[in-house]
Amino acid sequence: MKKLLASTCLTFGLIGGASFASAAECGTVTIASMNWQSAEVLSNLDKFILNEGYGCDAEITVGDTVPTITSMAEKGQPDIAPEAWIDLLPDVVKKGTDEGRIVQVGSPLPDGGVQGWWIPKYLADAHPDIKTIGDVLKHPELFPAPEDAKKGAIYNGPQGWGGTVVTTQLYKAFEADKAGFTLVDTGSAAGLDGSISKAYERKEGWAGYYWAPTALLGKYQMVKLEAGVPNDAAEWKRCNTVADCPDPKPNAWPVDHVVTLVAKPFSEKAGPEVMDYLTKRSWSNETVNKLMAWMTDNQATGEDGAKHFLKENKDLWTKWVSPEAATKIEAAL
Repeated sequence: MKKLLASTCLTFGLIGGASFASAAECGTVTIASMNWQSAEVLSNLDKFILNEGYGCDAEITVGDTVPTITSMAEKGQPDIAPEAWIDLLPDVVKKGTDEGRIVQVGSPLPDGGVQGWWIPKYLADAHPDIKTIGDVLKHPELFPAPEDAKKGAIYNGPQGWGGTVVTTQLYKAFEADKAGFTLVDTGSAAGLDGSISKAYERKEGWAGYYWAPTALLGKYQMVKLEAGVPNDAAEWKRCNTVADCPDPKPNAWPVDHVVTLVAKPFSEKAGPEVMDYLTKRSWSNETVNKLMAWMTDNQATGEDGAKHFLKENKDLWTKWVSPEAATKIEAAL
């Protein structure tokens, strides 16, 4: 009996020692949560998996794209930015990478951040010939303006958004006014969402600016229009994104690159299993759209959303983690 107890104690001691070593190796981790829904739920997902699966002591710090990425590139803090839209700060990211302060370890959104002009799927199904912005502009009667049904409408975002500037410039570039369309100022994010919801409920025509991943696209199926022209990066920078540029040209919206940034010091101490998880961890825009729609409908927090995802998508997340970590994560749910 004494031998059995001694053997048992030794076994648990080895297991405990391994767990302690793992926790010590990973240590304290700061995870940046940006101020939008997909970034919030992803940061909470990383926190749960790193803490429960790999014995880290992870905490979330709230920030935004510019200050977070700049701080990582200059100071090596916070440790992880799970959803970094790096096209907003290409020079800062390059400098931080070149100087060895940050590393890119994969993309949480391999589909990329997708912006552009969209129409409802039911309308696209009913009119398979409408695939591009130019196709929409041939049919103002299918997209009646709220104030004048004789005209078509292109719905824009609120003032202050980069997408609103681009939509205004593309409206000019494609000469939508000459095609019988008016540009509708929706006034706010809620106003933009409301215009889509109203159209969907009534099965009416709608065309305008939106982006993915978002909760709304998890609730309503929308189809992104092709520009009908390739993306010209130089022209995009020169005029399509500049509000007072007088001569915008038709252009295609580029896909925003979204990566996970890790501070170099953390990447060196975290251990290969943690870095392997951060490299593999990714989900489609469709998956995120549906998760955010659930969060919105249930007034759920990022932590609620992370746990809901883990409970409902075992087949997906278990591919990101080690078998040992998967067992611990399941036990913690």
